[in-house]
Amino acid sequence: MPKPKILCVVGTRPEAIKMAPVIERLKESQRLECRVLVTAQHRNLLDTALGLFGIQADIDLDVMRPNQALNALLSRLLEGLDDALVREKPAAVLAQGDTTSVLAAALASFHRRVPFGHIEAGLRTGSFTNPFPEEANRVLATRLAEWHFAPTQSARANLLAEGLPDESIYVTGNTVIDALLEVAPRAEGPDLSFASGKRLILMTAHRRENFGAPMEAVFSAVRHLVERRRDVAVLYPVHPNPNVKAMAHRLLSGHPSIRLLDPLDYEPFVAVMKACHFVLTDSGGVQEEAPALGKPVLVMREETERPEAVECGAVKLVGTRSERILFECEQLLDRPEVYRAMAQGVSPYGDGKAAARIVRVLESALAPAAAEKSPQALAA
Repeated sequence: MPKPKILCVVGTRPEAIKMAPVIERLKESQRLECRVLVTAQHRNLLDTALGLFGIQADIDLDVMRPNQALNALLSRLLEGLDDALVREKPAAVLAQGDTTSVLAAALASFHRRVPFGHIEAGLRTGSFTNPFPEEANRVLATRLAEWHFAPTQSARANLLAEGLPDESIYVTGNTVIDALLEVAPRAEGPDLSFASGKRLILMTAHRRENFGAPMEAVFSAVRHLVERRRDVAVLYPVHPNPNVKAMAHRLLSGHPSIRLLDPLDYEPFVAVMKACHFVLTDSGGVQEEAPALGKPVLVMREETERPEAVECGAVKLVGTRSERILFECEQLLDRPEVYRAMAQGVSPYGDGKAAARIVRVLESALAPAAAEKSPQALAA
């Protein structure tokens, strides 16, 4: 009898990193078959992340276009995913996070009556415009999902508050911790000699809601910081989106204490996280990874869908006003007690076993005759 087939949908580099442990566990399963579909919503960044974990795509939709509009992207995704569902006939579809690829996977699965599992379910800011379009994507995916794999109890509470049945929600931890614990011991990074004798700040900035004036304010703050302090250097892997790249090079290039790089592969990025003094970011995943490495994180957003790290003190929301960013950076640079309080090395996002928990849930649901179904097994 053929094993139930799980179609794993991956569109971007963060999705590849967070789905990699799940794909690895599925391929080890004796009860389930794993197939990998890449949408290539982000082409080059995705491919390098898949290569790091030795994952090969079985299906490649190759949908990326330069400066792609969201509606056109969603249309291409739905068409490609629908064709794949008809051909593959999976028992279930899995996707992680909140991108347009995830929304398309949930909607295409719903239309074909294929059960959809949402990994990293239940993250919420409460504002559909921040982050945009991710908050809407994850809320809509929730309404279409059969299984909700929540990374934390807080995410579970969000889902219960929205009326989701308790028996459909599984608190697993976040799979990014699985990936991080696998990669961190071997991670080697880029040349950081430009920062010799200085405290290194790792910056990432790419959110759509920060395009324009907010991002200009962020970059101006960073430039001001390095111009008035000789003890600081900034490394910024620049996102390829032209709305980010052009402004970054206009406002930040040419200073010896600022290094602009092309996007880093995951392993060197982890190495830089380990080496830096703290992280300045508008990213989501970095809020999960850096605290596990003992690095304080200043988040250039007004809300976060990851409140757990804020609550434990490892992350602080600083918005996009230049004055606030400068103040908070200098608090970490000049006040050791502030730095120590944030650099706890405490991650509220899991123990590195999230992927195994997810696969056991799917085995119990789709191959029940052979699967362990005890609460003890699911909690292991």
